[in-house]
Amino acid sequence: MAIVNVKDSEFKQTVGQGVVLVDFWAPWCGPCKMIAPVLEELSGKLGDSVTIAKVNVDDNPETAGAYGVMSIPTLKLFKDGVDVGTQVGFRPAAELEAWVKSQL
Repeated sequence: MAIVNVKDSEFKQTVGQGVVLVDFWAPWCGPCKMIAPVLEELSGKLGDSVTIAKVNVDDNPETAGAYGVMSIPTLKLFKDGVDVGTQVGFRPAAELEAWVKSQL
């Protein structure tokens, strides 16, 4: 599945079904730029079993605030609408893959 950009108004619907990895990011964030290719790789490996959603915190402050995002990148993992975990900062691909697979 491709990585999708999500707005505040679409967030709850996006995370409502299945396993969804959400990347809270901003274009000016260096570590966010570093993690982008890792998420692309993960999307290719996991295909349709997981949705990867990106939320630009500058454009969508409501969702970022609702989930207590204070630092970016913040990655949140949802399963059927329930927040099941958070990772803050850059993480290697293997670590992220194992984390996501633990919810599949």
